[in-house]
Amino acid sequence: MFLVSIFILVVGFVALIKGADWFVDGSSAMAKTLHVPGVIIGLTIVALGTSAPELAVSTLAALQGSNEIAISNVVGSNIFNLLCVLGVCSLIYPVPVEKGILNRDYPVTIAVTVIVLLGACFKTLFSTGWVHIDMDSNVGLISRPLSIALLLLFIAYIVYLIIDAKKNPTEDDDIDVQPLWKSVVLIIIGIMLIIGGGQAVVYAAKAIARTFGMTETLIGLTIVAVGTSLPELVTSIVAAKKGETGMAVGNVVGSNIFNMMFILGLSSLINPIDVNMASLWDLIILVIVSVIVYVFSGTKRNIGKREGAIMLLIYLADMVFAILR
Repeated sequence: MFLVSIFILVVGFVALIKGADWFVDGSSAMAKTLHVPGVIIGLTIVALGTSAPELAVSTLAALQGSNEIAISNVVGSNIFNLLCVLGVCSLIYPVPVEKGILNRDYPVTIAVTVIVLLGACFKTLFSTGWVHIDMDSNVGLISRPLSIALLLLFIAYIVYLIIDAKKNPTEDDDIDVQPLWKSVVLIIIGIMLIIGGGQAVVYAAKAIARTFGMTETLIGLTIVAVGTSLPELVTSIVAAKKGETGMAVGNVVGSNIFNMMFILGLSSLINPIDVNMASLWDLIILVIVSVIVYVFSGTKRNIGKREGAIMLLIYLADMVFAILR
């Protein structure tokens, strides 16, 4: 059984890598054909596609009443995206941050996270002694009104991106533009391989973790969140290697917005999510991490190797904190 899990893990990684390669090729070609900036493609099509594993895990968890998994998967994935995905990409190749992402999309991710934090846990945050509450105790609720607000904000954000892209089309001097249908086929096949590969990796990793005696809670905090974010990691690394750095950053930021607005909004609409003390701490950490990455990005409009190394160390420290608590 252990060897079967290893085989499934390897096959999953191969599917992820090949799927990401085709996905990035198809997306960048579509951007050129439609004269749409690569960063917009990254914020929409690529982000929606690579967030499919989080969507599957969180909505299924909501349907089954496993609220802790629904919220920890989203928050854990967002922390991983910001610190690990951008951190690893910046170690491979310095990642420039476009002005649009810096002025529009980064602030949106921070604002939405703060909205969820305050909307779900306002009373607890402004009460005395909340720091000493037991980690398993419920301290807030992501209600249906809050979920509807998140979904409406997400729709407004996507509509704004589309309108902005139409107002500011890009001109491409490359004569050899790939037919649109080929780009669509590459994107669809890429998405299928990414989703299938991501699910295979998560399944195999959970099986291997159980073999070594890890608890379900620890698996959820680490492997599930990291595993569902593997598409973002692989896609962004491939994009960075191909020089599509705008798509790499757009993929991460877009995925985080998609996770927080759409996935968390849809999950809590299906079944309102109780927020325990551990998830409250994770939301606070996500806000802090988002601000740190925003500062790193805005200092030089570039995330370099030094910043990338610091981001990876912060993620390691957060994992140690999650395990110890």
